[in-house]
Amino acid sequence: MVQVIYLLLAAYVWAIVQAPSAAQTPSSHRVEPYVDFRDRATPYSGPGRELAEPKETKEVLLGYFGPDDSDHAEGGAVWRGADMAIRLANVEGGYRGKPFRLAASWSDNPWKGGVGGLARMAHREKAWAILGGIDGPSAHLAEQVVAKANLPLVCPLNGDRTANGANVPWFFSAMPADHLQAPVLADALVARSGPRGFAFVSTPDHDPRAFLVQLDRALKARKASPRFSHVLAADNPDFGAAARQVVAEDVGAVMIAANARDSAGIARELRNDSFRGPILGGHWMGRSAFARLAGPAAEGVVFPLVCDPDAMPASFRSEYETRYHEPPDYAAAHGFDAANLLVEAVRSGGLNRARIGDALRSLSPYPGVSGTIAWDSLGSNTRPVSLATIRDGKVDRFTAR
Repeated sequence: MVQVIYLLLAAYVWAIVQAPSAAQTPSSHRVEPYVDFRDRATPYSGPGRELAEPKETKEVLLGYFGPDDSDHAEGGAVWRGADMAIRLANVEGGYRGKPFRLAASWSDNPWKGGVGGLARMAHREKAWAILGGIDGPSAHLAEQVVAKANLPLVCPLNGDRTANGANVPWFFSAMPADHLQAPVLADALVARSGPRGFAFVSTPDHDPRAFLVQLDRALKARKASPRFSHVLAADNPDFGAAARQVVAEDVGAVMIAANARDSAGIARELRNDSFRGPILGGHWMGRSAFARLAGPAAEGVVFPLVCDPDAMPASFRSEYETRYHEPPDYAAAHGFDAANLLVEAVRSGGLNRARIGDALRSLSPYPGVSGTIAWDSLGSNTRPVSLATIRDGKVDRFTAR
């Protein structure tokens, strides 16, 4: 018996040694994924649709996973847009005379405080749907809650495609994700960098890292890669050191992956250190804070246009500017659209979580103020992305010269 076991182990080891590596295996013999959920997603087919609408409901509670502070650095614009949409919905009569109420749960450390409040809202307070979070990490957190609660969620600013890749049928992302933004940016980066190549300057946060994964994939398809990558420290980023390395290495262009505030700081230092080449960046450069904080250094930067401000309806722009004294950016527009999608889904599906989820899917394509929102099989917006720049302090479409 022992000899048989030894013989089997020897045969197993020999098979592993003799098997060709992935690099040696002909492409025709490479193993493909068994299931690609973007081709064959799993819809929700469980119970819930048969439940009758409660009769004693006095309001329609919608949870909000984000800060309800209109001046919050990262989430303020999203709250502004969402709050404005709910106010307008209630002026129109709410849901059969019942007002919508947007109730926030948040902590600047959402892993500890905010997600617990969101879970209470989902299970104890019986919210009908959730709007949030305000970025990729908070979207992943909210997704875990709604997956267990069978609760519809629309995320306004998730760019991380892996959140939708988890195949949770309750989860929808309103903003076109990184895999749609990266190819157009890769084309521009290769075209504008010239023979001296380009560099990456980034922060170690989740969303910039996820964005660079998609950008690197798009660049490899174009047989291009950065000459070097400078990742800033998380706690005390030295923008000046990054700028000095860029100048010393004499690259032709720089790609910045960081939130609006840090992107602005890096761009300022690059221009202060006499870097005159093209500066490109992630969608964060389309936030109002970027142009305000970067000042003259913002002029001419190139980034993905996830929402064209010139295409926003005049009524939305006017109402937003009257209320908040500045033009809406893409975060405000996607917050407004996410809230309106939930309002329309409730009005169509009634007070029933499963039917609200069905209605969300059937609303696609939805004509939002951010542009058309058309879901793929995993609830990710498929809207095509072009390029933008900053001209005279404002976001404008980029045209190659």
